[in-house]
Amino acid sequence: MTDNGNDLTVPVNDSDHVQGNPDAAIVLVEYGDYECMHCRRAYPVIKKIQRHLGDDICFVFRNFPLAQSHPHAEHAAEASEIADQAGKFWEYHDKLYENQHALDDKSLGEYAQQLGLDREDFSGRLQSAEFAEKVQQDFMSGVESGVNGTPSFFVNGSRYDGIWEYEPFMEYLSALR
Repeated sequence: MTDNGNDLTVPVNDSDHVQGNPDAAIVLVEYGDYECMHCRRAYPVIKKIQRHLGDDICFVFRNFPLAQSHPHAEHAAEASEIADQAGKFWEYHDKLYENQHALDDKSLGEYAQQLGLDREDFSGRLQSAEFAEKVQQDFMSGVESGVNGTPSFFVNGSRYDGIWEYEPFMEYLSALR
C-alpha cells in the first residue's frame, strides 16, 4: 500500500528546503527528525535516489522533531534553520545525519564552525530559539497532513506508506517519470 488518502496539506513553498529541479516530474517531501535512527537509515537511500533520478526529482525536507523521544531533535532542527540563513542548509543537514551520535549544542556549534559559520553567533542564535516558530510550522504542517512518525514521505502531494528501502522506493518513483 502506498497511498493512504492523506494529502500534503501545505504545498511546497518558498519557506521549504528544496533540492533539485523544482519543475521535476517527482516531488518528494520528507518530514524528518535528525535524531531518528530510521531517518538516518533513509538518508543514504534518498541520496542514492536523487543521484539516480537527477533532474526528474525535487527533494523537499521539512523538520518534524519528535522532541519527547529525541531530546536533541528540536535544537538540531533549529540549528539547520540557522545554517539555512547562511546558505548552508543542505551541508548542515548532511552533517547532522552523518553525526547523529553527537547532536548536543556543543556539537551543533562545532558543525557550524566546520562549515565556516561564526560559532559564537550561531550558538547565541540557537539559544535564543530564533527559529523555534519555523520548526513548529513545519511540524504542524506535518500533523495536519497526518504525519505521526519519521521519516514520513509524500510523493507528488500524496502520502507514501510503502517501503523506503532503495529498490522498492526507486521502483515506485521511477514509474512516475
